[in-house]
Amino acid sequence: MTPFLVGTTTVVAVAVTLLGLLSTLVRRRIGLVHLVAAGILEALLLLQTGLAVAALVDGQRPEDVPTFLSYLIGVALVPIAGVLWARTERTRWAGTVLAVAGAVVGVMVWRLLQLWETTGA
Repeated sequence: MTPFLVGTTTVVAVAVTLLGLLSTLVRRRIGLVHLVAAGILEALLLLQTGLAVAALVDGQRPEDVPTFLSYLIGVALVPIAGVLWARTERTRWAGTVLAVAGAVVGVMVWRLLQLWETTGA
């Protein structure tokens, strides 16, 4: 877990949130730009998951491993669920669904970093 990767993920999560809110405000459904941004966010989360698993295999362990793993798996599923839900939503509120998913990811990655760093791992 690196603060740089968390910061980069947060920037992309904020972009997804803003794109979702913008499409809601202009009363449009989500488009390719939204999907690409969510895909980039998912790729960063999978990179983060891979690095965290490698560190765990290497012997570094946070104090509360089950909570850390739950957050790690959960945060990787949020953009997928958000995109799937937004794609099935045929109204302008699809952007709001994606915005909420982006905001949730932004908060969860910082909580993951907090869980990792409190132990000095």
